[in-house]
Amino acid sequence: MDPNLFPTKGNLIKAKNSYDLAVQGYELMDKKRNILIRELMELIGKAEDIQSKIMEVYKEAYQSLQQANIELGIKNVESYAEAVSTKDDIRIKSRSIMGVEIPYIDYKAKPMELTYSLYETTESLDRARSAFIKVKELSVELAAIENSAYRLAANVKKAQKRANALQNITIPKYRELIKYISNALEEKEREDFTRLKVIKKQMNEKRKHK
Repeated sequence: MDPNLFPTKGNLIKAKNSYDLAVQGYELMDKKRNILIRELMELIGKAEDIQSKIMEVYKEAYQSLQQANIELGIKNVESYAEAVSTKDDIRIKSRSIMGVEIPYIDYKAKPMELTYSLYETTESLDRARSAFIKVKELSVELAAIENSAYRLAANVKKAQKRANALQNITIPKYRELIKYISNALEEKEREDFTRLKVIKKQMNEKRKHK
């Protein structure tokens, strides 16, 4: 205990208030940690599902692309691909979960302009085009989820560290401080009571001798 801390009723009240705040802080940190972990688990599940879908769509996309290369020639397929315009239709926003800013991507897929003639191409090119568009959509969604999961994991670690510090250091410290001051005040009260009894006894004896 701090040797400079006087065991007074005022300091006891302060210690109890600090103890109550530490307990409340721990409960909030524990609640925050549990909520963030639950959100993190949900994101991990979503990410696994999307990764599985991406693998399936990629497989379909490359199979169709291979078929298109055979039917139309690699150079022709490359020229069709180069004609596709790059659109900046992705907007990054954020939402808050227990004070943690989580990014999410505002992306609404728009119909991609057809940059080649249907008469000059085959169905395999259409399938490849459609599959790669789907891959883009899924990749955008996966990127947002992975970024959010990374931030949540970092904040779960921070919340865990703070909760541990409150539970194992701060709360026990104030509990011991309250015990120390309470014992000191009780001891002082006993001493004062004993002293008063002695004084009262002495005064009674003086009255008897008068």
